[in-house]
Amino acid sequence: MKNCTNLLTALLLIPTLLFGQSKKAAKPEARIDKLKAEAMAAVDARKDQAQQINDMLFSFSELGFQEQETFTYLTNLLEKEGFTVQRGIAGMPTAWIATWGSGKPVIAIGSDVDCIPKASQKPGVAYKDPIVEGAPGHGEGHNSGQALNIVAALSVKKLMEREKIPGTLMLWPGVAEELVGAKAFYVRDGYFKDVDACIFTHVGNNLKVGYGDAGNNGLVSVKFSFEGSAAHAAGAPWRGRSALDAVELMNIGWNFRREHLELTQRSHYVISDGGDQPNVVPSKASAWYYFRERSYPKIKKLFETGMKIAEGAAMMTDTKMTYEILGSAWPGHFNKPIAEAMYNNIKKVGLPTWSADDQMLAKATQKELQAPKTEGLAMKLDSIDLPATTQPTMMMGGQTFVPLTGGSDDIADISWSLPTIVLYYPSNIPGLPGHHWSNAISMATPIAHKGIVAGAKAEAMTLIDLLTKPEIVKQAWAYYKDEQTKEQKYTPLISPKEYPAVYLNQKIMTEYKPKLEKFYYDPSKYKTYLDQLGIKYPTLRDDQQADLQKATSGQR
Repeated sequence: MKNCTNLLTALLLIPTLLFGQSKKAAKPEARIDKLKAEAMAAVDARKDQAQQINDMLFSFSELGFQEQETFTYLTNLLEKEGFTVQRGIAGMPTAWIATWGSGKPVIAIGSDVDCIPKASQKPGVAYKDPIVEGAPGHGEGHNSGQALNIVAALSVKKLMEREKIPGTLMLWPGVAEELVGAKAFYVRDGYFKDVDACIFTHVGNNLKVGYGDAGNNGLVSVKFSFEGSAAHAAGAPWRGRSALDAVELMNIGWNFRREHLELTQRSHYVISDGGDQPNVVPSKASAWYYFRERSYPKIKKLFETGMKIAEGAAMMTDTKMTYEILGSAWPGHFNKPIAEAMYNNIKKVGLPTWSADDQMLAKATQKELQAPKTEGLAMKLDSIDLPATTQPTMMMGGQTFVPLTGGSDDIADISWSLPTIVLYYPSNIPGLPGHHWSNAISMATPIAHKGIVAGAKAEAMTLIDLLTKPEIVKQAWAYYKDEQTKEQKYTPLISPKEYPAVYLNQKIMTEYKPKLEKFYYDPSKYKTYLDQLGIKYPTLRDDQQADLQKATSGQR
C-alpha cells in the first residue's frame, strides 16, 4: 500500500515538475524577447542620430583610400560614445577599428564608406542634378551602413551595460570597397583572428539576408605598367618605344581572347595612363584590369592568362612590363545559423512604411532611368536567400560552367576567415543601374533614413541573439568548419609583399574636395541635408509629374 501511495504521489508531481521545467526554459526566452523589444525602442529613439550620420557621410562624398573626413567624423563620434579606437590599421590612413566591452563573444560589425567617381547628385531630385558637376558621390549608398551599425551597436551597448552582458563589439569600416582594396589586408594582418562572428551591412532594395554561396564573383585587381623610350613623334619616331602601343596591344589581345574564355568570367579595364601629349612617344603607360571569376582556381587562371598577354605586348613593342596587385576578393560564402537568426528578426521588423512622397520619388526615378519595372519601393519582404546553384551545367563541346554572375565584394575574404553574414536594408531604389549617379538620389532622403532604422532594429536583435545564445555562435562555427571550409580552404589572392594602394584617388579628391567642402552638412543649423540644400521633397520635373499622374489614372 505504501508503494502504491508513493507511486501515486510521484505521478501527481510529474505535471508540477514539467511545468516548473517549462517555466525555467521559458524564462530566458522571455528575457531575450524583452531585451529585443527594448533594443528596437532604443533604435527608434536614435533615428535622428542615424539620419545625421547618414547625411553627414553623404555630404563628404569621398573616394576609396581618401575617406579622411569620414574617418575623423566616425572615429571621434565613437570615442565620445566610449569606444576604444585604433586608427590607421593595416597600413591604411583612413582605416580603423573601434571596440567596446570585454570577453567573448567578439562580434565584428562592418560597412563600407567610400563612394563612386562622377556620381555627385542632389538627394530627392528625380533627374540628374549634381551638387558639384563631375565630382564623386554616393552612387551606391555606402554613406548609410555606418549609421545603421553605430545606432544598433549603441542601442545594444546600453543594454549590455545595464544587464552586465559579457562580450565585445568591434566596429570597422570597409575602406576602398569599390577598389576591393582593404579587407584582404585586414585578414592578412590578423585583425579578425580572434573574432567569433561578423555582421556586415550593405545598402539594398529590401530587408534581407542569405547564406551559402552568394553567387558572386571573386577578382584580382591589377595594374600593368609598360616602360619604353620617349622620342620626337614626328622627327625621330624610330628612336621611340611606345608604352602606349604596349597598352593598346594588350587590350586588343585581351579582347580577342575573350571569345575563348569561359562564360563565367567578367573582365574590364581602363587606361589609367596613356602618355602626356601626342608629339612625344609615350615612355610610360598603364592599363588597370579587373579579372573576375567564380572560384579561386579560375581567378588565378584568368590572371595568369592576362599576364601572358601583357608579356606578349611588351615583347612586341620592345618595352618593359611590370604589374601591381591593387586589390582582391574571393567569391562570398555566408553563414547559415547566423543568417537564420537574422531572418527571424527581419520578420519581426518588417519593411518601413513608405509615404506617398517616397513612392513618387522612386517611381519617377525608375521611369527616368528606364528601369525594367516602375513599381516603386518594395512592399513585401523577400524570403531568405538560399545558396546559389553551383552544380556545373554541361555545354556543347563537353565544357561545364556554373551559372553566370556579376559583381564582387571583398567582404568575402572575411567570410572565408570566420562566420559572416551580410544584412541588406532598403535604402535604395530598385531597378537602377548601380555605380551610377541615380543610385544617390534616395541616399539622403526619408527612404534612406527609414531603411537604416529598419536594418538597425534587425541588427540590434541579432546582436542580442549572439550575445545571449552561445549555441548560435557554436552552430555558426560548426557550419563554417564542417560545411563551408570542409573542402575549400581560403588562400589569399594577395601576397605578403603587396601593400594597400593608398595613393589611388588622391588626384581626384585634391581637385574636388575644396568644391565639396562648401556643401558639407551642418546638423547644428539644419535638421536634414535636404533642408540645408533647400530641396523640396520630392523634386520632379513637370513632365515626370504628368507621367505619374497619367499612370495613376490609368491604373484606376
